[in-house]
Amino acid sequence: MAERARGEPPKQRTGTRTSRAGSRPILPGVPVPIPIPVPVPVPVPSSLAPQPNARPAPRCRRQWRRWGLPQDGGAQALRRRRRRSGGGRGEAMLRASLRQVSAALKEGQVTPTELCHKCLALIKSTKLLNAYITVAEETALKQAEESEERYRRGQPLGVLDGIPVAVKDNFNTAGIETTCASNMLKGYIPPYNATVVQKLQDQGAVLLGKTNLDEFAMGSGSTDGVFGPVRNPWSYSRQYKEKSAPKSDPEHEEFKWVITGGSSGGSAAAVSSFTCFAALGSDTGGSTRNPAAHCGVVGLKPTYGLISRHGLIPLVNSMDVPGILTRCVDDAAVVLGSLAGHDPKDSTTIQDAFQPFELPNMPDVSKLCIGIPKLSSVATDNPKQEYNAPGLSSEILAVWSKAADLFKNAGAKVIEVSLPHTPYSIVCYHVLCTAEVASNMARFDGLEYGHRSDVNESTESMYAATRQEGFNDVVRGRILSGNYFLLKQNYEDYFVKAQKVRRLIANDFVKVFRSGVDILLTPTTLSDAVPYIEFIKEDNRTRSTQDDILTQAANMAVFSQLITGGEDTAQSCVRFIASLVCILLELSEIPCWQLWVPSPQREEAADFPPALGSGSSCSFRNLREEKNSLLPQTKPGDIKHNSNTTPRVHAGTA
Repeated sequence: MAERARGEPPKQRTGTRTSRAGSRPILPGVPVPIPIPVPVPVPVPSSLAPQPNARPAPRCRRQWRRWGLPQDGGAQALRRRRRRSGGGRGEAMLRASLRQVSAALKEGQVTPTELCHKCLALIKSTKLLNAYITVAEETALKQAEESEERYRRGQPLGVLDGIPVAVKDNFNTAGIETTCASNMLKGYIPPYNATVVQKLQDQGAVLLGKTNLDEFAMGSGSTDGVFGPVRNPWSYSRQYKEKSAPKSDPEHEEFKWVITGGSSGGSAAAVSSFTCFAALGSDTGGSTRNPAAHCGVVGLKPTYGLISRHGLIPLVNSMDVPGILTRCVDDAAVVLGSLAGHDPKDSTTIQDAFQPFELPNMPDVSKLCIGIPKLSSVATDNPKQEYNAPGLSSEILAVWSKAADLFKNAGAKVIEVSLPHTPYSIVCYHVLCTAEVASNMARFDGLEYGHRSDVNESTESMYAATRQEGFNDVVRGRILSGNYFLLKQNYEDYFVKAQKVRRLIANDFVKVFRSGVDILLTPTTLSDAVPYIEFIKEDNRTRSTQDDILTQAANMAVFSQLITGGEDTAQSCVRFIASLVCILLELSEIPCWQLWVPSPQREEAADFPPALGSGSSCSFRNLREEKNSLLPQTKPGDIKHNSNTTPRVHAGTA
């Protein structure tokens, strides 16, 4: 048969052609194109030609080591294979900031669907962390496809469009189960979104799922929910393994991992393990800042009223605040700009307009006045400790002092201030918290939503059985305490006096900030994250008292009279806190900072096991290499001092 020249259309023949069986014609009378293949010889280099008795190419790093081949070659082969499969781009993006990912999405370097698939895969491979209660895979993929279509049209909704996020499981999410980690709400699917969730979706964010917590957010370790405790991702880092090896106890080998803190431990673990870029938490006495410190991420507790509480299942109405957890300060500023603002559905939100902003490149701390609370006060005959609380470790004290020195060396004015009523904060909080808990938990009676007992002997017996089956011991204990404080004979002695003490605590903060102080520099936790086996040796109330002692006063103090000033004050104070957090991140270089939980900004803390990393390296960004991108920058005149206003945010970080 003659050979067809290049570019010549294939020859055709007409007629009737039979099938292979030859039983019936195929399309009789219709021309059937018969392509004639043209063999094109391709020279094969001798180096690539098959060699006799040649060993097949190694398929993994283990084979490279077993065969004694160079390790770099194995890593390069794995990277090439990952690039061929299209997975390298998504994995690299998981470690970028929100603005970097947004820019990559606009340029087409990665798609929202790729990001979503990578995050969902990482959630499955890190399942042992127990960070998520519900994974909304179908919803997330649908939202990612919609986001991809918007990017294809060149019409993204904002910086958060296509960004995977997670939400603490005490925020209502339409169509997605909301449980509060309690049997009382198992199977409950809300008919509406919380305002913060709706704002995220309006910005195009991809909701991956709901994160784990203590039951109804009552706890400081994320260990008391019905879905089990949350494990700190840093429990599987090389540093922690080396540190805990000498203290290893074979009898408790299963529980040697450390806690995340709480109650927003699931959100902190989700951000720290790279399964999402940002997560929502709630903060009543430190529930966002505490796990942020233990998991090495940024935790932001905005001022009460800056972000809407509508749709947040209440714990303590007068102190609850939606919190933000991210991996860098700029990401927290991005999310805050998307969520802040007045909400007609929440009468406690501020009326002032809040404009999103970008952090400056270089911090100018020379104009700052930073207050350090006294370690002790001798205002009365009995010395009272202010922030030198019982159990405050020497490592935390050393880091606290180092942070103050960093500010002083940078030109800031560092002074000592007094908050004399701080020691009464926890006792006051216990009275007010349990009183409001008793009121808020009364709605869970089994009639309208949530769990309902099968006991039907009487209405009272049904109520009692429902609450006995639905609530754990911690929740029932707080309800009993709150009802006791609200009894007619106890109301004046406990609840009213606690409100008066709260006013004294708030006045302490007012005096300090009116004296010209811009920032209060305090620790977040008393010590590093403790192993789970040690944490559960004490009851929930004792642990909560210890872990909230350094953060709870901020929740007691910020009520309506302290929220004054306009958007300029809000933005400048956010910059203050951003500068503080970024400087504290540099303390990751201090050895004592890495006793239990090393900072995630260090490359050396990258050794997650294959079960956590899905076979890929989970290396972290080096703080020194990307210091300029993380550090807020301030131009002369950007920071505006106002002695009559207070900072609108309170941050915690490792």
